[in-house]
Amino acid sequence: MHAVKLSRAIAVDVICILLFAIVGRSNHNESTTFLGVADTAWPFLAGCAVGVLISRGWRRPEALPTGIGIWACTVLGGMVLRLLSGDTAQTAFVIVATISLALLLLGWRAGYVLIQRTRKRTHQDTSV
Repeated sequence: MHAVKLSRAIAVDVICILLFAIVGRSNHNESTTFLGVADTAWPFLAGCAVGVLISRGWRRPEALPTGIGIWACTVLGGMVLRLLSGDTAQTAFVIVATISLALLLLGWRAGYVLIQRTRKRTHQDTSV
């Protein structure tokens, strides 16, 4: 069961990061081809992978505390890797990326937790 949850969480995180890259490239009239999106997304995907390891994401991949660790590593790692690869990390981009990735990576987890709590309450109400 944990492997399934982890796989799903990683898939959603990857989709969120790719969405971030696609929207960002589109807003700047840059190519949204596979290679263009991959070029923008790879540092953040690598940071996300580090975040899964550091936060021990396999334990509770959908939990908000896990998401906070993954989000922080995604942003920090992504920015560091962008700079090391010769790309930029201007202040406005850092702010937009931080907020956007928080909404995406933490937002889906918050929604998941809310749905799970609602299901649990509904199940308890019907079993009484």
